[in-house]
Amino acid sequence: MSDQARETREALGARLRGFRKDAGFVSGRAFAVATGWQESKVSRIENGKQNASEEDIRIWCQTTGHQADLVDLVATAHHIDEMWMDWRRQLQAGAENRQKKSLPLYRKTKVFRIWEPTTIWGTIQTADYAEDIFDQVMNFYETPADTEAAVAKRLERQKYLYEGSRIFNVLLGEQALYSNHGGSEVMRAQLDRLLAVMALPRLSLGIVPRSAPLALWIGHGFSMFDDKLVMVETYSAEMSVTQPREIELYRKAFELHRQAAVYGQNARALILSAIAHFDH
Repeated sequence: MSDQARETREALGARLRGFRKDAGFVSGRAFAVATGWQESKVSRIENGKQNASEEDIRIWCQTTGHQADLVDLVATAHHIDEMWMDWRRQLQAGAENRQKKSLPLYRKTKVFRIWEPTTIWGTIQTADYAEDIFDQVMNFYETPADTEAAVAKRLERQKYLYEGSRIFNVLLGEQALYSNHGGSEVMRAQLDRLLAVMALPRLSLGIVPRSAPLALWIGHGFSMFDDKLVMVETYSAEMSVTQPREIELYRKAFELHRQAAVYGQNARALILSAIAHFDH
């Protein structure tokens, strides 16, 4: 869980603790008796060790006479859930819905900073490359198979490469050129796509060579939308970072990776070498 999600959950717990004490429940044990809960549950919620469900908050507010605060507290709890969304929950209705949710965010973002150390960024993927990615996702998470619809929604994001005045700063690790998704033919087409998007006036594509001296360890990939949101994907969940001091760390990380990147003809040479690799 991100620092922001943890801090928000702890703040919610502290507020609920205040409600308990104001209502005359001196101890967590007394409140547990009143609600029919285990004392350990009261402690975990108050100390930010457990998420409070909407029903938990309703009972808490009702028991302490704070019904007027219910809507605000439920909204806070939902926001915590949004900061850390496990993939099984996000993909339970298929991958298309998750791809659809990205479109409003892309529409309103003016400056993108993308760091993908091992995979081609989704918005510049070919259909065949994206299809292989989604097939892997659905097999791994055992979610409904809607590959065709998910690919179509992902490709829909590409329109933003050409519309408006958005700036796309994209960094790929050289490994992303070699991570084989779909076989040699798919990879050659995907690498040709990279050469094509390099010509886009508002897209800056840098490649971090495998042998480049690094100012920062490679770490994980992330997508930064203006200076307001960073999305980080792990095997288990997707994390939303919105706290300014955390966003600043990701901005700093991006700039350090950019120092190690090559652009223009040097980047093109790395892509051509990868194409030659898949020609054999």
